[in-house]
Amino acid sequence: MGGLAIRTRGLVHLYHVEEHDVAALSGVDLDVAAGEVVGLLGPSGSGKSTLMSLLAGILRPSAGKVFVGDTEVSAATSRDLDHLRAADVGLMLQGATRNLLPHLSALDNVRFAQHLARRSGREVADAAEVLSDVGLAAAADRPLGELTPGELQLAAVAAAISSRPGLLLCDEPTSQLDHAARDRVLEVLTRVNRSHGTTVVLVTHDPEVARVLPRTVTIRDGRIGGEGRSGEEYAVVTADGFLPLTGPARHQLAPGTLVRLHQVDDHFELWAEDS
Repeated sequence: MGGLAIRTRGLVHLYHVEEHDVAALSGVDLDVAAGEVVGLLGPSGSGKSTLMSLLAGILRPSAGKVFVGDTEVSAATSRDLDHLRAADVGLMLQGATRNLLPHLSALDNVRFAQHLARRSGREVADAAEVLSDVGLAAAADRPLGELTPGELQLAAVAAAISSRPGLLLCDEPTSQLDHAARDRVLEVLTRVNRSHGTTVVLVTHDPEVARVLPRTVTIRDGRIGGEGRSGEEYAVVTADGFLPLTGPARHQLAPGTLVRLHQVDDHFELWAEDS
């Protein structure tokens, strides 16, 4: 199957902490085309992992809408969400072992991950072939305790892609890996995208990973604070007219600085002065 598009509108999510509501997301409008590869960037606590959980239907938003393909995830029943995650959405949580059953081999983990997809009538790939695709054919039957961190991450990737999902969500898939293992994981994700058209959204803190991605979206303070395209960073005007600063301007303009946009012919120039 081809990739699944993503669309969010006015996405808000609140956590109740010590009798107070804390906004993890504050009006996120995001569009990802079917078949895109997009990286989510931003500091810890900015809302990236919350956004991933909302896209996967693990959390329900406090307000706003989430669409994955033709499914409105934010309004779907629990049964519909189970089917979506079984057949159409692959999810990798941060930390390889959180995605794997430790008492099973890599091969049996892939077969277990395919179980719900098979029950729903979905045709899935041969588990051994999936492991071969990610470079783990020789380690298929070995206990997980004998695998390196890089091999464990590849086993988690294999489990996540084993039902050939239209959308693959990966939270820090290259975290704590050496350069060779990191590059191998990225190579596999790129191949899955190109060969099956799978839409890939991944969270990363690694600037070297971000540089090789065709598109990045930066989350700051629960909002989309910028986008990167082919190495260039852009600010994104939100639906309510909010324009976050990006790049050097974000650090050089002190809080309280007065900023004015001045139209010159067909473009705008930014003017700043002390308050």
